[in-house]
Amino acid sequence: MIYLMCPPEHFTVDYVINPWMDVETPVDRELALKQWDDLRRAVEDLGHVVHVLPAMPGLPDMVFAANGAFSVDGVVYGAKFRYPQRAAEADAHRAFYELAPDWRFVSPTQVNEGEGDFAYVPGRGLILAGYGFRTEPAAHAEAQEVLGRQVLSLRLVDPRFYHLDTALAVLDEHRITYYPGAFSESSQRLLASLFPDAVLADEADALAFALNLVSDGKNVLINADSVAYGEKLSAAGFRPVLVELGELKRGGGSIKCCINELRQAV
Repeated sequence: MIYLMCPPEHFTVDYVINPWMDVETPVDRELALKQWDDLRRAVEDLGHVVHVLPAMPGLPDMVFAANGAFSVDGVVYGAKFRYPQRAAEADAHRAFYELAPDWRFVSPTQVNEGEGDFAYVPGRGLILAGYGFRTEPAAHAEAQEVLGRQVLSLRLVDPRFYHLDTALAVLDEHRITYYPGAFSESSQRLLASLFPDAVLADEADALAFALNLVSDGKNVLINADSVAYGEKLSAAGFRPVLVELGELKRGGGSIKCCINELRQAV
């Protein structure tokens, strides 16, 4: 698998755009860089390829590379950030794809935050898409047209789980994992109907950012605070790989937020 990451060279918390950010608590950037590099090496040790997007001054959240775009089969649906503090990140991601010949980049007209609110279930050709806090529902229809895949809209109702990737993740070709309490009742019913074999997380798992994970279908990278959730993954037949990422969680993100999957054309 191929991933895109961006080092936290300019990471700090000097504004608040989610419930996890606290400008009163200083960030240890050196520790953040070490933890990010440990995560990058963990990904590579599993046999995957990591491309590195250069960090840009003035964009402290650029380390959360998952939010910059969403791709399926070589087609890239670009991001359009809700908050002005992150707006310029979209241009940096666009430049990355436009410099590579294997991608077809499509600029969005609707507010969306990339893989933060889009997840792809490859065995079903289905895109799960979140809305309620960042991504606009109109972006779901736009993504469906751009990517040629069915999009299922899911409403997020708890501001602590402001992106889909804090409450749901794809584990393999067909299975997902999620925390039901992050979703509206109707969205919960949809998920339960479509994914009866899902690995369910509880509130404690979700609050530890356990669901902000990356899976290659067998190995699942989760943050080191998610030991109890790791046991659930093991019971479901997956291999949890724990990585310490506590300093970056100060920005409201964990493993998945730092990793954008590059889904090239087959």
